[in-house]
Amino acid sequence: MHRIIYEADTPLGKLFDVILLILILLSVLFVMLESVRTIDERFHQVLYIGEWVITIFFTFEYIARIITIKKPSKYIFSFYGIIDFLSTIPLYLSFILVGSNYLLTVRALRLLRVFRILKVTRYVGESNKLVKALRDSRPKIFIFLFAVLIISIIAGTLMYLIEGEASGFKSIPASVYWCIVTLTTVGFGDIAPVTPMGQFIAAIIMIMGYGIIAVPTGIVSAEYAKSMEKKNQDDPSYVHVNTHACWSCGALKHRDDADYCHRCGEMLDPEDEF
Repeated sequence: MHRIIYEADTPLGKLFDVILLILILLSVLFVMLESVRTIDERFHQVLYIGEWVITIFFTFEYIARIITIKKPSKYIFSFYGIIDFLSTIPLYLSFILVGSNYLLTVRALRLLRVFRILKVTRYVGESNKLVKALRDSRPKIFIFLFAVLIISIIAGTLMYLIEGEASGFKSIPASVYWCIVTLTTVGFGDIAPVTPMGQFIAAIIMIMGYGIIAVPTGIVSAEYAKSMEKKNQDDPSYVHVNTHACWSCGALKHRDDADYCHRCGEMLDPEDEF
C-alpha cells in the first residue's frame, strides 16, 4: 500500500496517481459548476452526490497515507498533508455547523475544496523543475521588478507634472498607477494623457512594456534550461533519482543505488525494484 500511494515507479503507483489527478480535476469542476446558478438548480443532486463520492475516496487516501508511514506527523504537518486535510474536511463540517445562521459559513468552507488543485503538483514531475527554476530566478526577477518600479515612479511623476489634475493625474500615486497599467499593456483607459508631450511619453512607456513582459520569461527559461543541462545524462556528475518514498519519514528523490533514506537514515524497502 505504501508503494502504491507514495511512489510512482510501479504500474499500480502510476495508475493510482492518474486516478487521483482525474478525481481532483473533477472535484474542482464540480465546485465551479455549483457556482453557476442555472446548472446548480438543475444538477444540484448529481453534483452533491459526486462530490461526496470524491470526498470519501480522498478521506480513505488521507487515512491510508497516515497509517502506511512510520512517522505520521511528518506527513500530517507537511505542506501536502495540510492541503489534503483542508480539501477533505469542508463537507464533513457541514454536519457540525447546522444552524441557519451558519449557512453562509458552511458554503464558504465548502469552497476550500478548490485547494485540491494544489494536490496536482505532487503528481506532475516537471513541476519540481519549474519550481526550482523560479526559485533560482528570484534574485534576478527581484532586481528586474525593482527597476520597473523605479521607472514607474519616475514616469508617473513626469506625467503628473506634464498632465496635471485636469487630465485625471490627480496625484503622483495615481500617476504611478497609470504608468504601471500602461507599462504592463493592460490599459484600463480610466486615465489618459491629452497633451502632446504626455502622449509621447505614454507611447514610449507602451513600447517599453512589450520588452519588459519578455524579460521575466527569459530569466525563468534560462534557469530552467540550465537546470536541465545539469541533469543531462552525459554529465559525469549526473545521478538518477526515483520516486521511492521512505516508509518512515516520507522523503522522496532517492538515488537508484540508495539503501538508506537520505533524510532519516532508515533502511529503504529492499523489495522495491526500479
